[in-house]
Amino acid sequence: MQNKIKYPLSDSTWDENQIRSIESVVKSGMFTMGKKVQIFEFQFAEYFGAKFAVMVNSGSSANLISIASLFYSNRLTRGDEVIVPAVSWPTMYYPLHQFGLKIKFVDIDINTLNIDYSKIESAISQKTKALFVVNLLGNPNDFNKLTEICINKNLILIEDNCESLGAKYNNNYTGTFGIMGTFSTFFSHHICTMEGGIILTNEEDIYHYLLSLRAHGWTRNIPLNSKLHEKSSDKFYEYFNFILPGYNLRPLEIEAAAGICQINKISKIVSNRRANAKYFLEKISNFSCMATVTENGESSWFGFPIILQNSLMEKRDIIVKKLISEGIEVRPIVCGNFTRNKVINYMDYEIVGDLQNSNYIHDNGFFIGNHSVLIYDKIDMFFNLIKKIL
Repeated sequence: MQNKIKYPLSDSTWDENQIRSIESVVKSGMFTMGKKVQIFEFQFAEYFGAKFAVMVNSGSSANLISIASLFYSNRLTRGDEVIVPAVSWPTMYYPLHQFGLKIKFVDIDINTLNIDYSKIESAISQKTKALFVVNLLGNPNDFNKLTEICINKNLILIEDNCESLGAKYNNNYTGTFGIMGTFSTFFSHHICTMEGGIILTNEEDIYHYLLSLRAHGWTRNIPLNSKLHEKSSDKFYEYFNFILPGYNLRPLEIEAAAGICQINKISKIVSNRRANAKYFLEKISNFSCMATVTENGESSWFGFPIILQNSLMEKRDIIVKKLISEGIEVRPIVCGNFTRNKVINYMDYEIVGDLQNSNYIHDNGFFIGNHSVLIYDKIDMFFNLIKKIL
């Protein structure tokens, strides 16, 4: 099947530098979290203008310990409500369930595919403590509106930025507006460390919670001056001293080494993705039966969402099968309306209002890939095939 794919969802961002860096780690014999991870964290935080970065083994794990840090720092407690958009990746929601939080789903804006700001206030009650938003497929939220809501209603703002590395709003990078922002460096994302995730925060106490939760809940990795725990001078004791119910979410040195080589590529990668998007937007404007996302701020264009309209409504299955048969990879728009998945039956949740737009893209939407290099020929391939289908 791989040989038949002419237009894949993503491309590799690696070159010989990544291979040499990985080989140097192999030769060193030090594979688990160490100096390479520290360097990558420092450079990642510096690039995006945050004080602290914590690397973990996936973007999903980044979401997990982000919510855990809010729980154990008493910013969230069981039974608190967290407002979320109905369209996102499942592991944005799962940690909320796992920590006994009530999930309040609201609809998305059909134009941006991000949370519908006009629906948020009606979802707020006395138990609502946080707003967890996703910058979907590279597209930033309107953080002026979100920040205003959070200040007025005393809510914590959390960002899932796993699909939007390098995106900007008001000249600031997404993933830096909330108390924390999470990132993914899985293969299909903007930079690749094979598996991997990062959390950015400017809150020092949250940073220390993340350091402990990432590795067993022990004290070994938190600094001497931490308010979380007063470390003794006995290093032997502090090797195995546990203060939080943590996990083992540590990344590998190999992954960090690959990440270090790509930080200086981010600007060019995002620039190429934006150039591809400009070409894609010109092409799709000629098709009244298809719509796409309206860019808010400066999107880093994870992929190109397609929303079928008019004569193509309810014909997605036919189109998707044809695209796949011709070697064009397609996927649902994230997971569509998440509340239509059976896993929702395990969760404490509430749907506020209707989810009309979430349902529409669930039934009539899909996305095709964007790459780190210019792919005008592949975009032409897609639209030429669409013409044949029409």
